[in-house]
Amino acid sequence: MVDQRSVDVDGVSLAFRIWGPPDASPLVLLHALGEDATDWEVVVPALARSRRVYALDLRGHGRSDWPGDYSLELMQADVLQFLDALGLGTVDLIGHSLGGIVAYLLAENHPQRVSRLVLEDVPVPRPREKTTPTRPDGVLTFDWEMVSAVRRQIDVPDPRWLERLSQITAKTLVLAGGPQSHVPQDGVAELARRIPGGRVVTIPVGHLIHHAAPELFIEAVSAFLLED
Repeated sequence: MVDQRSVDVDGVSLAFRIWGPPDASPLVLLHALGEDATDWEVVVPALARSRRVYALDLRGHGRSDWPGDYSLELMQADVLQFLDALGLGTVDLIGHSLGGIVAYLLAENHPQRVSRLVLEDVPVPRPREKTTPTRPDGVLTFDWEMVSAVRRQIDVPDPRWLERLSQITAKTLVLAGGPQSHVPQDGVAELARRIPGGRVVTIPVGHLIHHAAPELFIEAVSAFLLED
């Protein structure tokens, strides 16, 4: 049964969901751009059999506040304060796309807080060709101002993000979506190479691995989390 909660971090309310045994080891899930905690529902039942799973709505998404102030660094700070507020010391962390960037920033800047890191089809932080996204029609479940703010950072990332990948101490699994993904796969492979001990597993179903192939996603992630 899902448990929906929220916590205040520096004046911003963050919504999150919890599954799994209360005394199990914590596993934190960070969603992609424009998604929210519900995006993980297809894989959570399997992950929560043996883990206490926490899935956040990052700021500007879902039920969390839409404060109008957005950056990837602020999202990383939110996650750190979320861990502190819930008394979670060291956690395992899974991030998809945008959530993967937030996850590796946390692992770079606070390596003592992340034991194992799973990055699902996450781009390497190198400049890319800028594009102007078109706002979808209708009511959105995320703040469009947030999209513009973080897209600028993804297009032209801080060079320190790339340099500090070598500071990550967490055991790291990088999942690549293969040629069907819009994320350049040579960059996904480079991301893994730059993280000490990082390795790549390709599940060639495109960018949305945990949706397109949930069984293969669960198999790869569960095996990784159980390794000595």
